[in-house]
Amino acid sequence: MFQRVNIGNHFDLKTSVFQAPRRGIYSFSFHVVKVYNRQTIQVNLMQNDYPVISAFAGDQDVTREAASNGVLLMVEREDRVYLKLERGTLMGGWKYSTFSGFLVFPL
Repeated sequence: MFQRVNIGNHFDLKTSVFQAPRRGIYSFSFHVVKVYNRQTIQVNLMQNDYPVISAFAGDQDVTREAASNGVLLMVEREDRVYLKLERGTLMGGWKYSTFSGFLVFPL
C-alpha cells in the first residue's frame, strides 16, 4: 500500500485543493488517464479559479491514453491550486491520476 505525502496538510484530501502556506515559486505536475470511448479529455491546472496550463488526450484508436503537464508557478500565500476536468471522462475518476506540488523557492 502506498502512502500519500502531505507535509503540513496544505492539500485538502476531500476537496483535492492545495492552499499555499507561503509566497514562493512552486513546482506542480499532474498525470491523468482517460477511458476508451472516442472522446477527448482536457484537464486544467487552476490557480484561484483561473486556468494556468492544460493537458489533452484525444486519440480515438487506443484503449487508454495518458496526458501530463507541469509548471513552475509564482504563488501567493493562501492561493488555491487544483485540477479541473474541463472535458471528457477519466478512467476510474481521479483514482488513476496524480497531482504533485512542492515549494522550490520561498519569496
